[in-house]
Amino acid sequence: MRKRRQKRATSVLILLLIFIGSFIGIKPQQAQQLWQTAQQLLVPAQTTKQQTTTTADQLANLNYQSGKSAVIAVNHNRATLDPKSWRQNQVIYADLDRLNRTSGANIAYLQQRNVADDALRVQQTVRPTGWHQKFSGRQAILNRGHLVAYSISKGISVAGNYDPHQQSGDQNNVKNLFAQTAFSNQRLQTVYEAKVRNALRAGKKVIYRPHAIFRGQELMPRGVHLQAISTDGSLNFNVYIYNVQPGFVFNYQTGTSQKAADQQVPDTTI
Repeated sequence: MRKRRQKRATSVLILLLIFIGSFIGIKPQQAQQLWQTAQQLLVPAQTTKQQTTTTADQLANLNYQSGKSAVIAVNHNRATLDPKSWRQNQVIYADLDRLNRTSGANIAYLQQRNVADDALRVQQTVRPTGWHQKFSGRQAILNRGHLVAYSISKGISVAGNYDPHQQSGDQNNVKNLFAQTAFSNQRLQTVYEAKVRNALRAGKKVIYRPHAIFRGQELMPRGVHLQAISTDGSLNFNVYIYNVQPGFVFNYQTGTSQKAADQQVPDTTI
C-alpha cells in the first residue's frame, strides 16, 4: 500500500513538472523523455522489494544439516543494498507483526560516532517471541539477539534517530530483539558485526540490513539474514546464519528445545 502511494505521488509530481514545463517552453519530446525517466526510476524499487521477499521465503524454507556450516553466502556474498541510499545517521525499525515478531528487516545507516564499547552495555529484559531459556551446565543456550547490535548503534534512540544524550542507545527496543541461540549470536553474528564496526572505526559510512527469518507462523526465527555495504564499497557482505546451537535441537514453532548429542555445528564463517 505504501509503495503504491509513493508511486502515485511520484507520478503526480512528474505530471506537474510536465504541466509547468509547458509554460516555460519545454518541448513535447523532452516531456516524453522526462516521463520515461520517471517510469524507470519507479521500476527498480518494485523489483528490489520482490527480490527481497523471494529471498526471505527461500531462506525460511532451508533446513540446517548437522555438521554443515551454519553460515551460507547469499547472492555470492554480495549485498543487494544501494550504497548511494545513505542519507542520514539513523535506524529504520520495522514494526512488529501481528504475532509480535520482529519479522521485518531493520535497516541502519551508520557512521563512526555509532561505535560503542562494552561500558555502554545495559541489561536486557525483553522477552521476544519463542523465548524459552535453558542452560547447558551454567551456560545459557539462548540470547536476546539484537538485529542492530548495541556495539554499532551508539546514540540511536527508540525512534531510530541519533541522540547525543542517549549514548547507550536503546538496547531494550522490542523492534530490535529476537530469540537467538548463544552460538548463532556470540560465535557467528558477532563476526559480521565486527566487520561493520571496523569499517565504521575507519571512518566509513555503512548501510546494514539485518532480518530475522521466520517460517510461517513460527515464533522462533530459523535464522538471520545479514547484509552490509559501505558507501565506498570496501565493505560488502550478504550472509544467512542458521539459528542453531550445538547439542540442542529446537521446535521453532514454540522456541522450546531438547538435548541432541548428534547436533554438531562447526565454528566456521565465510
